[in-house]
Amino acid sequence: MRVELFDFTLPQERIATEPASPRDAARLLHVHATGLGDLGVRDLPSLLRPGDVMVFNDTKVIPARLYGMRGEVRVEILLHKELDATRWQVFAKPAKRLRVGDGVIFAPGFSASVEAKSDDGQVTLRFHAADHDGFYRLLFDYGDIPLPPYIAREGQSRAEDRENYQTVYAKHEGSVAAPTAGLHFTDALLEAIRARGVALEYVTLHVGGGTFLPVKAEDTTEHIMHSEWGRLTAETAERINAARAAGGRVIAVGTTSMRLLETVVDESGCLQSYLGDTAIFITPGYRFKIVDCLMTNFHLPKSTLFMLVSAFSGLQRMKAAYTHAIANEYRFYSYGDSSFLERCAEDIA
Repeated sequence: MRVELFDFTLPQERIATEPASPRDAARLLHVHATGLGDLGVRDLPSLLRPGDVMVFNDTKVIPARLYGMRGEVRVEILLHKELDATRWQVFAKPAKRLRVGDGVIFAPGFSASVEAKSDDGQVTLRFHAADHDGFYRLLFDYGDIPLPPYIAREGQSRAEDRENYQTVYAKHEGSVAAPTAGLHFTDALLEAIRARGVALEYVTLHVGGGTFLPVKAEDTTEHIMHSEWGRLTAETAERINAARAAGGRVIAVGTTSMRLLETVVDESGCLQSYLGDTAIFITPGYRFKIVDCLMTNFHLPKSTLFMLVSAFSGLQRMKAAYTHAIANEYRFYSYGDSSFLERCAEDIA
């Protein structure tokens, strides 16, 4: 499909640079088969049914942006994917100034060597740390929270972003971007959902730096997704399968949760345990096998995530929803408002 089909005009003032406070004070656009509903995130329990299961991504954002020097050249590094205890694939600026064997110094006692470069612009760095724990101690001392480029900051992120750009249930360190639909949840909202008779389950998908990259291809078939590491335990898979078999809906909180579930599910609609990478790219025409509803923030024009929600709820329906959201001053992107989508795909060929 032509990427231009997923374009729309978004006024700059609709891009949120600060989160809602408190988190669940954000707005929620309900997108369903017969129309749209303007709600708040605190109204979410009213959209749920006893027996439903909500699936959250419990990944934890790490301070994955680093600033260092290669000789006299200032280098900005965004960690992308962990390869082993001290090796990472990264995006670098300026990547062209880095050569295999070069050293990059981030702080006294914290440096790395360029081990490899790939044709797609990724760089492999080996950090000079004793082990995984040693590397993470240095990272948390000197790294910066990797806010998306559309969240304007003077210089580095602010101290409060370390808390704001993290879900309240974050557990497993490894993401370089937040699963942003989850940013709206508070402990009180989670308890209200449980009181509604809805099960809460957790998977892990470490979001990679590729989530920030634009789609440069003219056709979706030409775009290559970066892989991300995910985990679904056998116990969690069994509980989700049981809830669905009993008539409950599977509700993915965020596109990351959805992508992992749709990676793992088999043709019969059942989940198994999983530990590995996924590079699933969901566009209109994809047949969803397990996710019934999706809670997700508002996404960038021509992005893979807008393609995903268009596959889930239909391109024309999502364009109408985004037009409504813009006209009614919803806040977009990572720190913005959210939506609750019911599955209702359409043909757009």
